[in-house]
Amino acid sequence: MSFLQFAVWGAYLTSMGNYLGSINLGPKIGLFYAMQGIVSIFMPALMGIIADRWVESQKLLGLNHLAAAFFMLATGYYGYTAGENVDFTTIFTLYSLSVAFYMPTIALSNSTGYAVLKSNGMDTIKHFPHIRTFGTIGFIFSMLFVDFIGFQNGNLTFAFAKSSVGEFISFQNTYHQFYVSAVLGVLLFVYSFTLPHCKVSRSKEKKTMYDALGLKAFSLFKDKRMAIFFIFSMFLGVSLQITNGYANPFITSFKEVPEYANSFGANHANALISISQISETFCILLIPFFLRRFGIKQVMLMSMFAWVLRFALFGFGDPGSGVWMFILSMLVYGIAFDFFNVSGSLFVDNETDEDIRSSAQGVFMMMTNGFGATIGMLGAQYVVNHFVFNKTDVMEQMQGWYSSWLVFAAYSLVITIVFAIVFKYKHNPDKINI
Repeated sequence: MSFLQFAVWGAYLTSMGNYLGSINLGPKIGLFYAMQGIVSIFMPALMGIIADRWVESQKLLGLNHLAAAFFMLATGYYGYTAGENVDFTTIFTLYSLSVAFYMPTIALSNSTGYAVLKSNGMDTIKHFPHIRTFGTIGFIFSMLFVDFIGFQNGNLTFAFAKSSVGEFISFQNTYHQFYVSAVLGVLLFVYSFTLPHCKVSRSKEKKTMYDALGLKAFSLFKDKRMAIFFIFSMFLGVSLQITNGYANPFITSFKEVPEYANSFGANHANALISISQISETFCILLIPFFLRRFGIKQVMLMSMFAWVLRFALFGFGDPGSGVWMFILSMLVYGIAFDFFNVSGSLFVDNETDEDIRSSAQGVFMMMTNGFGATIGMLGAQYVVNHFVFNKTDVMEQMQGWYSSWLVFAAYSLVITIVFAIVFKYKHNPDKINI
């Protein structure tokens, strides 16, 4: 389940920016990634309520993936029929409908995993991170498949010998990545109905409308500590999608600089970026130790500082002599992403009552991948358009990328300092049974 869950996303998440650039929608990259955040404001919470009250989470997971796959297939087919004359409104609408059904599945897969583990007498903090690593492996698998099969480069040409003379077929549009995502989504739809059953709350006790709709999860904001945690989750969520949206176009842009035109990184940005997901795989396994040893506050601070390094190293690196900075940026991504996303999800699961856990996961998703990612991508689009896409000279654009990454690093540093001062949490390692 975890492998397919993130393989669906990895097929296009880090390479879609290149495709959008190839069809002259580069200045609108931020809107596409922001849409993932916009739908995350309400869809995960809504699906969490349904999973808590009416439909088993593993079945709801599958149904959402089927709908997402249908619209992702439609997105790819439209890209195929339109060629280079893609209409923004049409492709954006189809894509938006797909991610509207995909984004809730992240929280639903977490809830399903937690429920199955608990029903088998296992501890979520100890055992779930090992399972979650397969999600990262799935993400890596699909993004590398898209890279090396040739679906991630907007200007890539596949050569096929058709005769002894040698004729060539040019594949300029990379909409094929959407097909890959759709096929994987259908596979997970089928597989989800083979997963163990997850209980739903069907108590005969009379409930208020507030309770019946699962809105009790929002009462967590009455707890000052949880409210601060959710608010800073939103602030940190601002960083989540920036490199997914802009790292590939940024690294690929070095092909316009003669010094780096033939470098491996500039021509295989997805492969270089995949180091981030490899780092994720190992960092997930460190979470049980770090949560028990340091507690959620220190783990979150590690994540926040890792985001500072992630962005700063992008700003100073290049695919040539400075490629080590790119590689180091990829390595710290595991801490930046996992120590926040996975640890935060586990924290919410352990701090909430059983009857609202799916809803609470939806709220966490809403704050991070919803409000946070939306604000982050719209802000990032403004910054990148101002410093990069408004320039016509290649060297001015490269300088603009440098300025953009340092703006993102400065933001992350401010959030790190404020969180360290404001969030109060007394760690009790005895509460974490590992």
